[in-house]
Amino acid sequence: MRNKVIITCAVTGSSPVPDHPDFPKTNEQVANAALDAGEAGASIIHVHVRKPDGTPSTDLNDYTEVYNRIRQKNNELIINLTTGPGCNWIQSDEDPMMPGPGAQVFTAERRLEHIERLRPEMCTLDICTMQIFGTVAINTKKMMTKMGHMIRDCNVMPEIECFDTGDLVFAEDLIADGALDGPGVYSIVMGTKYGIHATPEAMIYCRSHLPPGAVWQGFGISRHTWPMAAQSVILGGNVRTGFEDSTYLGPGRQAASNGAMVAQAAELIERLGAEVAKPGEARQRLGLPH
Repeated sequence: MRNKVIITCAVTGSSPVPDHPDFPKTNEQVANAALDAGEAGASIIHVHVRKPDGTPSTDLNDYTEVYNRIRQKNNELIINLTTGPGCNWIQSDEDPMMPGPGAQVFTAERRLEHIERLRPEMCTLDICTMQIFGTVAINTKKMMTKMGHMIRDCNVMPEIECFDTGDLVFAEDLIADGALDGPGVYSIVMGTKYGIHATPEAMIYCRSHLPPGAVWQGFGISRHTWPMAAQSVILGGNVRTGFEDSTYLGPGRQAASNGAMVAQAAELIERLGAEVAKPGEARQRLGLPH
């Protein structure tokens, strides 16, 4: 039997809007991109929300509208809402003890407001503390412990996002302390400037430090998207693609849509001798209800 590979599509993200004529910004566009990705073969949709001008949003109403728009047309897709926003520190130039303009640091309750209200099947839990995208992401053990317990109380499955190798040790401690259930679902994020290098050796190292039985995907951002997708399949992992990570099918070939990115991921999986998991198969693999 061929290995079944789950495709996640991250349709919009929260980084600056790239130069793309059809990059999804409005709630309707984000939801339609999710549905299109599902038609192309994605089982999991990773959701951020934005305002119509492209500014990242943390508004409960935006999450609710996108969630409901997807669910009105597709009940099979697994919806994975971000909880990343709200950990970004920018130091004040005048007083280094104080936050500067653009800092966005929330309580656990604020970061999980949409999770408690909507109760999606999954949500991300970014456990990194690092310099990233011009800010410092701060995710302390106290905060991650509280968020882990709150996510469990919502009966939502956390996807543990690891940006550096120390995050794998952090995840082990959170599981050992009872804040998270093992063996866990992991994303190994590769290619950020101060994070894990996007190399086969680095992915092999990270995979070797996951708990036995963990479900995982390794993915690269920007030009690392496709090499790391192939590497993840070869090593027995799953695949993530979508406009949050890259808008390109290859050098100089911009994708028309998130669906086109998923279609290429599906073709890659097939060419490597594996098979794309359907949403029902992904649910079974993850232990989620049908």
